[in-house]
Amino acid sequence: MDSIADPELVRYEELSDGVARITLNRPEKRNAMSRAARAALLDVLDRCDGRVRVIVLTGAGPAFCAGVDLKESAEEEMDADRRGAGRRTSWLAVQERIRQHSAIVIAAVNGFALGGGLTLINSSDLAIAADDAPIGMPEVGFGLYPGLAGPSTQLRLGAKRAAWMVLTADRITGATAAEWGLVNQAVPAAELPAAALALAERIARHNGVTLTWAKRALHQIPMYISDWTRALEYGEDVRSQITARTDVLDDPHATHRMAVGRAGEGAR
Repeated sequence: MDSIADPELVRYEELSDGVARITLNRPEKRNAMSRAARAALLDVLDRCDGRVRVIVLTGAGPAFCAGVDLKESAEEEMDADRRGAGRRTSWLAVQERIRQHSAIVIAAVNGFALGGGLTLINSSDLAIAADDAPIGMPEVGFGLYPGLAGPSTQLRLGAKRAAWMVLTADRITGATAAEWGLVNQAVPAAELPAAALALAERIARHNGVTLTWAKRALHQIPMYISDWTRALEYGEDVRSQITARTDVLDDPHATHRMAVGRAGEGAR
């Protein structure tokens, strides 16, 4: 187990071959992300890029993430996130870093995921939630539109469900989030760490180059490429990029045997 981050704000652990866990570590603040915490998270993501294939992202204590530290933000200038160093450590910068990271990121939603915490779920590639985890956007309740959580949820959910979350400020549970497709799966809270780790280890068995390029394709289609022919052409290009960077097709018979074997595993 290797530690490369400030344990006061963000904990980093390498758990098994190709799998790491990042834990947001401000439990007394429901893991609200101060600027220092955002900088620490970005540092961890930078330093483990290319080093691991799958990251489990979770929170310490009873919360996953309550988004940006609003008390600190109120003390900053209005445009702090749009200028210089502030821009580099903005919540938007964190989301983009997760999306651009070479590793598959799995959000393990252990508790409260409010506002920016919901954005974090949406930016992750996969998500498993505790079935009773409260998830929502409170912003409209104090007169604001949820600037990042709103758009990212509107891109993830059907229009009426996204509108319900934005306009009512009601929280849904992890179980409802799974039913709506906002997360992949909901499990009892006590089972969440094991479930997230099992999924991470299952994915980490795959070729790292393939995972990185598959992640890119999942972000591009249909988010940016919705035309049928262009999407298929892009998929063929991704396949070519993988084969050019790996030995996956050097022995086509071995590849076929692996594919058939894994298909058989899935059928059982």
